[in-house]
Order: sequence, then structure tokens, then C-alpha cells
Amino acid sequence: MNTLRSLVFMTLLILLTLIYWPIAVSVYFCEPKFRSRVIGVWAHVVIWLLKAICGLRHRVVGLENLPDQPAVIFSKHQSAWETIAYQTIFPPQAWVLKRSLLYIPFFGWGLAATGPIKIDRATARKALEQVVTQGKAVLEEGRWVVIFPEGTRIAPGQHGTYHASAALLAIRAGVPLVPVAHNAGDFWRRRELSKRPGVIQVRVGEPIYPDGMKTREMNRLAEEWIRNTMPEISDAYSPE
Repeated sequence: MNTLRSLVFMTLLILLTLIYWPIAVSVYFCEPKFRSRVIGVWAHVVIWLLKAICGLRHRVVGLENLPDQPAVIFSKHQSAWETIAYQTIFPPQAWVLKRSLLYIPFFGWGLAATGPIKIDRATARKALEQVVTQGKAVLEEGRWVVIFPEGTRIAPGQHGTYHASAALLAIRAGVPLVPVAHNAGDFWRRRELSKRPGVIQVRVGEPIYPDGMKTREMNRLAEEWIRNTMPEISDAYSPE
């Protein structure tokens, strides 16, 4: 039944994306925060469908830790789920993503309308410069920046290399770094159709402020928080 429900959900997700992308593109020249809110409606509908069809919900702990100013989200990356759900959890935001994703028909065009931070991974140094330059501009607009420091989705129970671009941006822009952990990969696995019912746990850590911080130190503190928090989530909560 999980597979059947997941197939229905994915079919509706594709149809919704095809219907909604002209709306996303139509607000391309509007103010960035307004664009984020308009496109965020799509995310809210997707999360509702996920709950109604697949029985997959989420619970967030630690929202009171979010600072009053735009900040950089330093997040664990396990699933496609967080790229959708974060639009319903956090303030208007921009994500760091590969430029090539913007060329995907329909989905990529709508993604471009969100005003993301586009990087070219051909060279690490160039990508880092793009994150800092574009990221500072996004923060000055009043939007938050979401960065997955591992760079790709990592299977539950594993950790990738936590790159320092998020910490460097936070220090250069003078804004807090907010670590976020979740166990979405236990329910919505990479390259799997089936979505397991249950409650995804999201934990928001206390912000790490850049005052007197070195990039390596800030990156280490955020990584350690995620590494220490992940076992607590995974051990206590599993798919139904």
C-alpha cells in the first residue's frame, strides 16, 4: 500500500508542478520575498498531499532559536523532502544549488523564479566565491540562505564532508549560522518511490554568531551539533 500511495502522491506532485510553474514564472520580476511567498504556496500544497496520501507528517522543535535577522541555515541533507518542507518552516529563503538544475523543463524554470544562489561546481574556489557574493546579496534583500554543507543527499546513519561555504558566508555577511538536523531520509529515501508513513523530526539548534569566529571553528561547531543530534532523532523515531 505504501508503494501505491506513493505512486498517487508522485503523480499529483508532477501534475501540481506542471500547473503551478506558470504562476512561479509570472512573478519572476517581482520583489524576491514576495516571489518566495507565492512559490511557497506550492510547497504547502505538496506537504499537505504528503500527509493526506502517504501519512507522512513532520514535527519541528527549536523554532524559538531562530534569530530575528536573516541568517544562514546549515542543514543536514538526506532527502528531497527538506527542499520542499523548508519553504513551509523557515522565513523566505534562497537555496544554494547547481546551475544545471535550472535547465530542467518546468521544475527548473519554476526553481529559477525563486531567485536561488546558482553555483558552478567546475572549480571549488569559483563555487565558493559565488556562494559568498550571491549569498550576501540575498541576505541584504531580507531573505535567508539555506545551504546543505554535505553538498548531496547522504543516507541515514552516514555523514559526508561538511564544506565550509555556509560558515564563510555567515562570517563575511556578519549573520548567524543556524544548524538544523532531521531524519527525513528514514521516511523519504533517495531514489526510492515508496514514502513511509510517520513523523519526520526536525531539530533547530541555537544560532552560532560570527563575532570573533574563524570559518573552520564555526563550521566545526555546526557539524558537531548535527552529528550529536542525529543519533537522538534516529534512535527515538522510526517509520511506522
